[in-house]
Amino acid sequence: MKRSIYIFSDGELKRKDKTLCFETKEGKKYIPVENTHEILIFGEVTINKRLLEFLTESEIILHFFNYYGYYVGSFYPREHLNSGYMILKQAEHYLDHKKRLNLAENFVSGAIENIKRVLIYYANRGKPLNETIDKINSIALSIKDCESTEELMAVEGNIRDEYYQAFDIILDSEHFVFEARTKRPPKNRLNALISFANSLVYTTVLSEIYHTHLDPRIGYLHTTNFRRFTLNLDVAEIFKPIIADRVIFNLVNKSIIKPNHFEKKLDGIVLNDKGKQLLIQHMDERLRSTIQHKRIGRHVSYRQLIRLELYKIQKHLIGEEEYRPFQSGW
Repeated sequence: MKRSIYIFSDGELKRKDKTLCFETKEGKKYIPVENTHEILIFGEVTINKRLLEFLTESEIILHFFNYYGYYVGSFYPREHLNSGYMILKQAEHYLDHKKRLNLAENFVSGAIENIKRVLIYYANRGKPLNETIDKINSIALSIKDCESTEELMAVEGNIRDEYYQAFDIILDSEHFVFEARTKRPPKNRLNALISFANSLVYTTVLSEIYHTHLDPRIGYLHTTNFRRFTLNLDVAEIFKPIIADRVIFNLVNKSIIKPNHFEKKLDGIVLNDKGKQLLIQHMDERLRSTIQHKRIGRHVSYRQLIRLELYKIQKHLIGEEEYRPFQSGW
């Protein structure tokens, strides 16, 4: 299986014959392209056009994060699987209000079902979460009455408010409390973890979209406008609870991540380099871990699960099979 490469050091990334070379003050490190899926850059790294041409030939995406760990953007190579037919189908489903709403409802429903699976998982381990689950079930009833994506996003927002409040019950940690959802900058450690983990899921989904015929610029729940990508945001909603949030719970509950892995920056709290590396390490392990897929009858990794979800969306768009979002079985 190809690997994701994470670069935290400062240096120069360049092409060296038919491989990649990352050069720092300490020396050179070679990165074989045949084993590389994507590269995530957190350090100050110099690149040149020759490198970008080689990455395009090798179908490798670059994702950039700034000093504080915020996602900045991606070098998205020329689509090697571009399909005019699929773009037309994506646009058709976006412009048709009923078709767009149907897809948007599926993304929200998938996200809510997986949120509930996470809560049920911890409720079965003695956490008092039944009241939260009941509230979410009650709010979710209004999904069928939504007549716009804005109404759907409002429902999802209300459910996530209830869900995030439950983090304090799941974690029960004096060092990691939710208080309220805050972003850019996060105001406490738990929000810093949520923001960074979510950004990793967004980039993972974007990398998987690149290996399908889908165009990431056309989403359905999130409005397609002047933003670069939106489809990855839609699909990420389904997977954030079972990938990002589960990693956060493990890191905190097992005391792997600690208060000294954070620092005050930008009038808020962000992960320091060691904290980011810990979260990335465990997120990468989660993406490579496998589960038994009931429908196809074999084990697949969480990363492969995301790719399969995208194939299901493709089939829906071309009228082969009605899309149903993935629901975790545990």
